[in-house]
Amino acid sequence: MEVSMSEVFDVEAFVERQVEEIRRAVGDAKALIAVSGGVDSTTSAVLTHRAIGDNLICVFIDDNFMRLGEPQRVKRILSSPPLGLPVKVLDERERFMEALRGLRDAEEKRKAFRETFYRVLGETAEREGCTYLVQGTIKADIVETVGGIKTQHNILEQIGIDPVERFGFKVIEPVKALYKHQVREVARYLGAPPEVSERQPFPGPGLSVRVVGEIRAEKLEELKRATAAVEEGLKGIGAAQYFAAIFDEAYEEEGGEVQEEAASILGIPATRVRARTLRDRGTGIFEGRRAYGSVLTVSAEDPQGRTLELEWGRMRRLQSALQERHREFTHILYRIDGREEGDYLIAVRAVKTKDFITAEVAEAPWSLLKATAAEILEACPKVSGVYFDITPKPPATIEFE
Repeated sequence: MEVSMSEVFDVEAFVERQVEEIRRAVGDAKALIAVSGGVDSTTSAVLTHRAIGDNLICVFIDDNFMRLGEPQRVKRILSSPPLGLPVKVLDERERFMEALRGLRDAEEKRKAFRETFYRVLGETAEREGCTYLVQGTIKADIVETVGGIKTQHNILEQIGIDPVERFGFKVIEPVKALYKHQVREVARYLGAPPEVSERQPFPGPGLSVRVVGEIRAEKLEELKRATAAVEEGLKGIGAAQYFAAIFDEAYEEEGGEVQEEAASILGIPATRVRARTLRDRGTGIFEGRRAYGSVLTVSAEDPQGRTLELEWGRMRRLQSALQERHREFTHILYRIDGREEGDYLIAVRAVKTKDFITAEVAEAPWSLLKATAAEILEACPKVSGVYFDITPKPPATIEFE
């Protein structure tokens, strides 16, 4: 049931048709779904549960890449009324950490995650006697993967992977014709609580794609604490998505032409500006295709040596001018606060979007960014600096990997 963004969306008709299609497809067989607590997988689970009842097996895979306390919170919310989904938690933390150990390339990490994810699901399906796998794939996932923007972990048949041959199950995707805002409409209609229906998107591979570069246990734990600070600090700004990502504090180059240009754009002496390119790269979009490019960090000081506080208009001009001249930069980060010592940098990302195909940076007040950065620095002793990603999509992607 293809649903255009321009046509009027009849939620009731969509639900009735999908429930009937799922019931007809699955019959008396059993189906398995991995729920994350997000709106896409939860909506798909509720639709399927309506169709086949107790023949649906719901699992939450604890892959170690979730927020602090997430497995327990998700199980509580989804198992309780009004949803009442029977959720089992699978502890696969060590398995996923081992699968991604030593990998730095974003695509390699996503593919290793995908392989491990479906191996776990294949084993679970066999153990539970499930013939079908239900997924919360949405339209944007398919568009971006088929279009070469990034490899979504939940895309299989659309890129030529036969799930029956590879993993032992058939795939059902109840909301694959919908964009995110339409899935939210369905979730509300189905009675999902706001913490599900309005929940901001969280990538399928979880924090593994927000640990930019190599994933290590200490680095991951710092990101989990930073994530809690960002989600609490920025929840009132009206952004569609807001989160933290972490980088190793390791640089490829510093200063030079870009530093002079940044100073000129800001109208201050070059001696008060520092521009550095991080070693680990980030994904972006150039001419409609994935661009795996450099991440630029910019810091500036006022005459008293304190961080130069920029209102959004100046941040936007800085980003636009630099990326117009330097297409190699897929993300530009502006320093909010920091300290001299530390092993990692935190990038704060906040965007406004309807379809997640394009996005603008949310205009977070400097005072709020400063307060959030202070919370991050207090919670994360190994972090030396906190930056705000000032790049829209395109040329950046919403996530860094």
